[in-house]
Amino acid sequence: MKSGFICITGLANAGKSTLINSLVGEKVAIVSWRPQTTRNKILGIVNGEKGGENFQMVFIDTPGIHNAKNHLGDYMMKSVEVGLKDVDGILYVIDAGKGIQREDYEFIEKHADTKPLIVVLNKEDAVTKVTMLDAIQKLTAFPQVKAVVPASAKKGENLEPIMDELFALLPDGVQMFPEEMFTDSSMRFMAAETIREKALYLLDKEIPYGIGVYINKFEMREDKPIYEIDADIVVEKQSHKAIVIGKGGSTLKQIASAARKDLEEMTGERVFLTLYVKAKLDWRNSDYLMRELGYDIKDLKK
Repeated sequence: MKSGFICITGLANAGKSTLINSLVGEKVAIVSWRPQTTRNKILGIVNGEKGGENFQMVFIDTPGIHNAKNHLGDYMMKSVEVGLKDVDGILYVIDAGKGIQREDYEFIEKHADTKPLIVVLNKEDAVTKVTMLDAIQKLTAFPQVKAVVPASAKKGENLEPIMDELFALLPDGVQMFPEEMFTDSSMRFMAAETIREKALYLLDKEIPYGIGVYINKFEMREDKPIYEIDADIVVEKQSHKAIVIGKGGSTLKQIASAARKDLEEMTGERVFLTLYVKAKLDWRNSDYLMRELGYDIKDLKK
């Protein structure tokens, strides 16, 4: 069989998480219209067959490339750096609606000589065919770029040509993960990310960038098939607590209700979810508090 690792990367808000979910066929990464949603290096696993040959393709979803402004930003950019190591190919995602940015060219020039690189022009439905053809011509001018594929991750359009190009990059190998496994993320991690995703949708302005989620309890009741999950939504300013809670607890209830629905679908069981809001001042610049919330830069060096 063929097997290997593919790193998905690109600028913030290019649609990387939506693309990895579409390619894997399962929700392995949270999605939001806000940039810098993904903070960790996440694995998504695809098992399949092409041309009579079995394959296992392991995707590494990375945070959006951006200029770090705090310790959390440093952690995220380190995640990208680690994600690019020891992979068999790079899937670089560009938001076609925004056009090719200077940073896109810089990335391609820096990395295309080190790994085979496929470019996806995502959100193809947001631009005209003339604009798309112009972008393809500019990108194929780089001899290092193996292929450019227009696609719409959100609509699930043109995914098969992407898989065909990536399959060609896979070396002969062995099955690295069980066939039924589609991510290496733990249930606790997925629960924290699900809660954070719902908060991103419901909250405004700068607050989501300062939100973290800590799972205090994740366990099945002994007497009933019900998961009990207790979690803290952590903000970095005392004044943000009231905004997250909302009038009469309305916003927090909306976050909990939306998260519970997804968690029940994920676990296949009923979920009793309790959320609290805590302020830990400027936690994004505290290595200690970041480690508490699961962002330990030492883990990335392993």
